[in-house]
Amino acid sequence: MTKKKGIFDVNINLDVNTLSMPNQQKNKRKKDNGITIENALQIILRQMEISGARPRTLYDYEYTIGKFQTVTKAVYLLDITNNLIYQWLESMNVANQTKLTRLKCFKAFLGRCLDNGWLETKFWRNINVKVDQKIKEGATDDDVNMLLSVLDFNNFLDLRNGTAVLLMYKTGIRIATLSKLEERHVDLENKLLNLDGQLMKNHKGLKLPIDDQLVYLLYILMEQNQKIRNEYHEFNEYVFITNKGEFVSKGITSNAIQKQLNNYSRKYGIKNISPHALRRGFATNLLRKGANINLISKALGHSDLGVTTQYLSINIEETAQELRDYL
Repeated sequence: MTKKKGIFDVNINLDVNTLSMPNQQKNKRKKDNGITIENALQIILRQMEISGARPRTLYDYEYTIGKFQTVTKAVYLLDITNNLIYQWLESMNVANQTKLTRLKCFKAFLGRCLDNGWLETKFWRNINVKVDQKIKEGATDDDVNMLLSVLDFNNFLDLRNGTAVLLMYKTGIRIATLSKLEERHVDLENKLLNLDGQLMKNHKGLKLPIDDQLVYLLYILMEQNQKIRNEYHEFNEYVFITNKGEFVSKGITSNAIQKQLNNYSRKYGIKNISPHALRRGFATNLLRKGANINLISKALGHSDLGVTTQYLSINIEETAQELRDYL
């Protein structure tokens, strides 16, 4: 049988240096892998910043995606698989609620990648973390009064922290909003907080009433603030400052007032005195006084009623009983 020539004959130089992949083919393979996770993250962060995302949200994205890459060693967006996501979740030595929070952030990142056309499917859709739905308690009048009873309002830091606690409990504002509050936002004459969109998470302005007790405390606090700023040559109009006249938030995750509340909680055994508990307490008080959920949602600055319901400590039996009244 005559051997067919040509189709099986290979013309190759077996020099070992030629066995590596040609540059053109290398570049093609690299291109086929798509955009890197790092590049995708930087683009998305810029998009979010332009659209007005909070610094804390940007930080959460950077932290979450960075931890994922550290654990999985993934480089390209197309390297991400469900198995890698599970590997990342299993590496965390934290509570399931924290895992769920980080997973939601990671899913949000992947969703933005999908919107940008870098991914084709929501392959991560069914990944979840089971968490017992334990209702978080809000602060009560007893919690707040107990703390106020141990504070010395003749001391600047106690005055500042006590006023902050009352302001969060009686208006529901977030600790981040409170930290950026300036004197121009406080209308003592009309007993109002005039919060512009730059202060609010949802970027919508809001007016919140304050009572006579807060009017008095805020007046005293702002008078004392000016003395401290003059002493340390600080030029700002923040309502809540450090004992050296500076901004109370040194970083995205560092807040002097929040640290003090944590210290009070441990020192005096007051469980529900955190900024979030105070905000929940405000929402719960409004509900008990007969406010409807739409009003509560607006007061909290929420854009989604579903988020508001999470703040309200209503158990299943109470819900069923209240609904029965409408049958």
